[in-house]
Amino acid sequence: MRKLPNLRSRKTLQKAAGIAVVLVSFVFVLPRLADYGEVWREVKTLDARSLALLGLVTLINLATFAPPWMATLPGLGFWRAFVSTQASTASTYIAPGGAAVGIAASLVLLRKWGYRTSAAALAAALTGIWNQLAALGFPALALGLLTLTGGHNPLLKTVGLFALIGFVVSIVVFACALASTRLARAVGKRALRAAQWLAHAARRSQVRWDAETIVQFRERTATLLARRWHVLTLATLAGQLSVFVVLLTCLRTLGVTGSEVSLVEAFAAWSLIRLLGSLPLTPGGIGIVEVGLTGFLVGFGGSDAEVVAAVLLYRFLTIVPTLVLGATLGATYRPRTSSVTPEG
Repeated sequence: MRKLPNLRSRKTLQKAAGIAVVLVSFVFVLPRLADYGEVWREVKTLDARSLALLGLVTLINLATFAPPWMATLPGLGFWRAFVSTQASTASTYIAPGGAAVGIAASLVLLRKWGYRTSAAALAAALTGIWNQLAALGFPALALGLLTLTGGHNPLLKTVGLFALIGFVVSIVVFACALASTRLARAVGKRALRAAQWLAHAARRSQVRWDAETIVQFRERTATLLARRWHVLTLATLAGQLSVFVVLLTCLRTLGVTGSEVSLVEAFAAWSLIRLLGSLPLTPGGIGIVEVGLTGFLVGFGGSDAEVVAAVLLYRFLTIVPTLVLGATLGATYRPRTSSVTPEG
């Protein structure tokens, strides 16, 4: 019987696949749509007013990283939340693994600063859940808006319907888990058995939590959400939509008008590709997002060179500032120690 590849081999294959996707996207696919020289000429047409507007929406987007964590981790100020989220997000652009890498980086920083693991884990779980709900909800919303405005896209329709089903199922499961201690304990027991099996298979030490840990987690979650669910929801929506505003600003400042790609069409393309780009094939969805977003926007009516320029500029403004800030702040920031360790 043929043996399954070991973990190292799978990681090597994943890295190779990711590199292949990036190379194919930037070396073969995008240049077929627009020559990079032509794209650069489009970027050079930006005047001082456009550059100032782009800088403003980029700063607003960066500022929206912190509030969701401030809502889920009481006592965490804006600056600490900003440093943590910039550093954790930057790590997702460097290492493959998607959101898991960012969550691990956040937990490391918060633990270093004196926050208890339970409180930091709760904040990470809730911000992650709310972000995923937004990622599932936006394509469904976009499908409805596109239908109302007379638009039609088979792929968006399919993904939008699946996203809507996923959104509803996620809401129901999450609500049931919060509403029932008995269900939480049952889930905890099954999760414990699975974790013990995985620990044994990986020849790791025994699992250090039990089913009651899940019950306690559920109680802390319910208590926190009862007070802050609306703040978390608004902060999450602001953070997600500020990213779309950056894209829309890039499109409009580079000459992709509303008659070519409407507001609804731009939102539909962005929401769909944002969901597909969350798959951890390449760090930050690099290559996948650029090709997919360009394809949709050109399909809706945008000019090839202008759309490619706008998409590449959008990706630059939403990745590079965070990459630079995250790497710098994560390595150099040393907050004053505090005896307070919020439990959340």
